[in-house]
Amino acid sequence: MTRTRFAPSPTGPLHLGHAWAALVAADHGRMLLRIEDIDQARARPEWEAAIYDDLRWLGLDWPEPVMRQSERMAAYGAALDRLWARGLLYPCSCNRRDILQAAAAPQEGAPLLGPDGVVYPGTCRGASRAGPRPAGVALRLDAAALGNLRWTERGASRGMDGATFRRTIGDPVLARRDMGTSYHLAVVVDDAAQAIDLVTRGEDLAEATPIHVALQGLLGLPTPDYLHHDLVRDAAGKRLAKRDDARSLASYRAAGWTADALIARLRESRIAPD
Repeated sequence: MTRTRFAPSPTGPLHLGHAWAALVAADHGRMLLRIEDIDQARARPEWEAAIYDDLRWLGLDWPEPVMRQSERMAAYGAALDRLWARGLLYPCSCNRRDILQAAAAPQEGAPLLGPDGVVYPGTCRGASRAGPRPAGVALRLDAAALGNLRWTERGASRGMDGATFRRTIGDPVLARRDMGTSYHLAVVVDDAAQAIDLVTRGEDLAEATPIHVALQGLLGLPTPDYLHHDLVRDAAGKRLAKRDDARSLASYRAAGWTADALIARLRESRIAPD
């Protein structure tokens, strides 16, 4: 059976968008659950407990034990060590203001936005890559090493060449100084560890797929198929976010909605009910 996954972060309540993402994953295979809690400054045990409660209320289940990213730092470190040993990473000391100022310099033109915000202009690309991998610093992937990328989206072949990657994405951060890893690295390592065949996730994450496919190739990991689904939005067309506590599953439960009624509404229309 196809293995999919639902990977929420325990940093707030699950809302209707999370419910739809979990349902899509369960519709397309055996759904595994992963708790993406690498951001320990924001993760809370009570939100993790609420995730399990909300998903069970929706009628979903998953194999045990649940993978928790906070317990997998050694695996992420090993992946970073492999990339560092090949000279594919470099330390970066730039903050967001530095990046914006460099990207907005007159000779650069208008800053280009990529999956992680302003495309990094390469300020620190010449930093030393000698010696063991440094700790407590941000590490970026040198996209100069990338060639053509291929993956499958909804059964159709997709691709991106290295030049387009460097222009539209740049050198993504693979280890944040405050975490020791990043979303991009952790999700790739974890999808391989869980033998995920099909990644289902919101269409807002589609532009990150080339980063993940690139890492899979560099680390010798399999590339799963991808399916980026539509998002749940409010009546004005704005997509839901964790700040929308009024759209949380807990709020609908408190208002008397049944799981069956809420699921039927989501399947019929991805417009959040008032």
